[in-house]
Amino acid sequence: MVSKKLKLLFTLCMLVAAASFAQTTGNNGYMNGGYSIYDSSVIPTKRMGQQNEFWNNSTSFPAKPRNMWEVGVSTGIFTISGDVSSVPLTAPNFSIHVRKSFGYIFSLRLQYINTIGKGQNWKGSDNFYENEAWLRNGYFAPFRTAAGPIQNVSVVGGVGVTRPGANDYVYYNYKTKLQDLSLQGIFTVNNIRFHKSKTALIIYGGGGIGGTLYNTKINALNATGGNYAAAFRTIQGARGRGDLYSQRKQIRSDLKAAMDDTYETEAESHRNAPGGALGVRPGRGKNTFKPTGTVLAGVAFKLGKRVNLAIEDRFTFTKDDLLDGQRWQEQAIGSPVQTRDFDSYNYASIGLNVNLGGKSTEPLYWLNPLDYAYSELNTPKHMKLPKNECADTDGDGVCDFLDREVTPAGCPVDTHGVTRDTDGDGVPDCKDKQLITPTECQPVDADGVGKCPVKCCTETTDVVKTCPTDYPSLTFIGNTTSLSGNVKDLLAAVASKMKNNPNCTITITGYPETSKAAQAVCNSRMDAIKKQLVEKDGISTDRITTNCEPGDGSNKNTVDIKSN
Repeated sequence: MVSKKLKLLFTLCMLVAAASFAQTTGNNGYMNGGYSIYDSSVIPTKRMGQQNEFWNNSTSFPAKPRNMWEVGVSTGIFTISGDVSSVPLTAPNFSIHVRKSFGYIFSLRLQYINTIGKGQNWKGSDNFYENEAWLRNGYFAPFRTAAGPIQNVSVVGGVGVTRPGANDYVYYNYKTKLQDLSLQGIFTVNNIRFHKSKTALIIYGGGGIGGTLYNTKINALNATGGNYAAAFRTIQGARGRGDLYSQRKQIRSDLKAAMDDTYETEAESHRNAPGGALGVRPGRGKNTFKPTGTVLAGVAFKLGKRVNLAIEDRFTFTKDDLLDGQRWQEQAIGSPVQTRDFDSYNYASIGLNVNLGGKSTEPLYWLNPLDYAYSELNTPKHMKLPKNECADTDGDGVCDFLDREVTPAGCPVDTHGVTRDTDGDGVPDCKDKQLITPTECQPVDADGVGKCPVKCCTETTDVVKTCPTDYPSLTFIGNTTSLSGNVKDLLAAVASKMKNNPNCTITITGYPETSKAAQAVCNSRMDAIKKQLVEKDGISTDRITTNCEPGDGSNKNTVDIKSN
């Protein structure tokens, strides 16, 4: 029965997928089965600003495209793991879900399951005194009184009765109608691929929280209202000795022949709390609700751009021991205790998923975000365009879609089409009449010519200005080589003094230990300090000397700055 249903479902999935695939084999310009990075129709309005910056080479990252929703339906095998042996796939089970991707790895899924589970023990039980669903149907359970003698107790017509002689045996069974709604976070583990552009198979896993609504009944009476006590005693007498495990198939066959399929009696539940051997309080409502947690894993096979087939196993755990209507251990007569573990259930399924949405890409967990990056590394986009499509409005030799500025005619530019300015004085090289202007001679005029300070003076009328000697020491923590905010502030003060004294130079000295590692740390610190003074604070590199003097006894985390 299981095999036939699964084969039929698989065949239907393949037929639908074949039709879908036949309609989606034309890529219509989509790259590598994904989407064109230049297709603005898949970019939401709120993210078009970023996309425009990407097209204009102002940012390296394209905007995230709009992607489809996934809607799916599945069927499979539902089993409850509890105190009664489960019988798999005894009734139709199905689930529906909707799923949305929030990135190339993570997505959210809302899933609803409607199912029926059944169970039947092949081992008889006589210590069912606390399970009053059986007592209320005329089964006599042994009970040890306070004085000691054992009595067989049952409930007949709502009144507790006893009888002498042997007690009854019951074979626990159940039929549980269950509905489940849960929200799950799902992670795709293999769509980001370094050696292949795409895949027709994805592996995923995840977990979530939700709620379960269930109602459990047991088959304690036959169609005429009589119980199975006599039949159970006969089966127990014939099969209940020796190695029961080896007889389990025959016992199940005997039970199937002796019982019908009515499941007419409400099982013990949280709605009909026990009230002692003489009765139970009436049930309240039809179903029991419990919060649940879920973990899952699955694999999906791509059958077309809009269709995929998924095989999944989902395990759900509850803080409830009555999904199967039984929670009592088999132990000393008259004093059973509850079992140690809570019940859980498993849903192994096969399903068909369809992607919905216009002007959208496939769900992102089917796409490889490295597609575009690898494509650009292999063949940059300006090399993919025909020559007549590489417009160069300003004639600087750089295509417009790579050009970051309109360049005056005849000015040399870098690879981004930006006019070169060798000395960084703000005047492009093509207009600079002093191509290399020293730092101390800046700022410059419109022709790029600076005004350098007078370096000579008369001994009788001018006073020679001496270089500062009050430069600060810099302190680093541990083996760090990066500059803290405090260090950068001190260097800014050093730069200010050097700009006020353009003829002065400095030496920066570190004191590492004698090891190679310590020497490397010192060199990195020297490079970072010099780079900060030159690139950020505008000091000419020829005015700075760096030095590492190992082993002189000074603090290895102190750097001194002295005037030459």
